[in-house]
Amino acid sequence: MKNILILAALTLSSAMAADFHDHLGLQLWSLRAQTKESTTRALDQAKAYGITEVETAGTGSLTLAQFAKELNARGLKAVSAHYGYDALTKDVAAVITEAKQLGASFVICPYPKTTKDKKVTEALIHEMATDFNKWGAACKAAGLRFGFHPHGLEFVPSAAGNGETLFDVLARETKSDLVCYEMDIFWAFHAGQDPVKLLAKYPDRWVLLHVKDMRKGALTGFSTGSAPPTDNVAVGLGQIDWLAVLGTAQKIGVKHYFIEDETPAPLQCIPESLRYLRALKL
Repeated sequence: MKNILILAALTLSSAMAADFHDHLGLQLWSLRAQTKESTTRALDQAKAYGITEVETAGTGSLTLAQFAKELNARGLKAVSAHYGYDALTKDVAAVITEAKQLGASFVICPYPKTTKDKKVTEALIHEMATDFNKWGAACKAAGLRFGFHPHGLEFVPSAAGNGETLFDVLARETKSDLVCYEMDIFWAFHAGQDPVKLLAKYPDRWVLLHVKDMRKGALTGFSTGSAPPTDNVAVGLGQIDWLAVLGTAQKIGVKHYFIEDETPAPLQCIPESLRYLRALKL
């Protein structure tokens, strides 16, 4: 009976799922070099792509109020905002206040807590789960959703030794009503994960996606969260099976899809990615 109810829920979710084309946006980190030159011109560039949804990664040279005003003037909606672990630890209330000023619906932590040599341990995963549940409760009370963006370092075996990863531990120890997840397709694939299987394994937890492709021939199976920029290519030119990934994401009800371009040539690759994705039929 339980399996029948789960199947029915997934079927209903699939029927109600929004077309990914309608929520195809840009993580503004993609324009990091342009933002350093001129934050307002970088926002002009984002608008020129014809997108309306963005995810923020700081406010460049502008104050928070100025940045929010410039977004609004260009018809750009900050659906999600990235805040580092340190900022959340220091003052989650301040983060929530800033996110609300931006008009964001999601507060996303983009990188895990690590050791000095940039590794994630099981002990740290337990700490992260406690922090995430706490921050998630604070965000929920403020009308926001808290989420985490795995960066690849979390996909190492847990002490259980049964094929479980540290990410599985984190997902299990965080409450679904308090903590959601944003999959970065590149980093999941880089760590040797199958994004389609990972989406299907946690259909009620993945709510946002980073759409990034990996060049053909680039090696995978590294839980380092680090790769040469040249391993990034425009979406549709690399190894990722986007029909399968986006079809599964849409089916389980992923809400927002952000292109995050970390190629050496974002001004060339972002338009290429958009052309491919806008033409893609699931």
